[in-house]
Amino acid sequence: MEILGISYSKAQAGAYALVLGEIGEKRRLPIIIGSFEAQAIAIELEKMKPSRPLTHDLFCNFAKSFRIIIEEVIIYKFNEGIFYSKLICFDGTQKVEIDSRTSDAVALAVRFKCPIYTYESILNEAGMELQEEQESLPKAKKEKKTPAPDSELSGLSLNKLESLLETAINDEAYEKASKIRDEIKRRKGGK
Repeated sequence: MEILGISYSKAQAGAYALVLGEIGEKRRLPIIIGSFEAQAIAIELEKMKPSRPLTHDLFCNFAKSFRIIIEEVIIYKFNEGIFYSKLICFDGTQKVEIDSRTSDAVALAVRFKCPIYTYESILNEAGMELQEEQESLPKAKKEKKTPAPDSELSGLSLNKLESLLETAINDEAYEKASKIRDEIKRRKGGK
């Protein structure tokens, strides 16, 4: 599975929808997660560096210090609207499976850069196939779109934007930092 995005949940106030997708396929697996977990996933995906390590960063640093890696994450069960996951860990000698909330497992998967798997039965039960994405997905992958400029940021210099980005990250205002980062990327030609 790959992470396709995170957005506000329309179904549950104060929650987010993490959308996983089958690599190269059309099925999607939406998972409702909390705001802290959404933030933990988003800042790693966006390569933001908070001034202090978040809990998932601390766990990652701790595990790596003792030469433990997470080889893969498996979403192994779906029951009454709840996804169950496990971390497959390896210390160089033995593999150990550790039960985890799916949101935490995904937050760690992006830090360890390990694959995320699930079973066909879970995709059949909780997955969805988006028809409109079916036609537009190949074009979207071929054409690199430049995001539209944020009206508040478009009048600022590149140096000012970089300074604001650093301040936003230090203040842990990651949503604002993401918008500033997008404006910087847009100006640099999307690189």
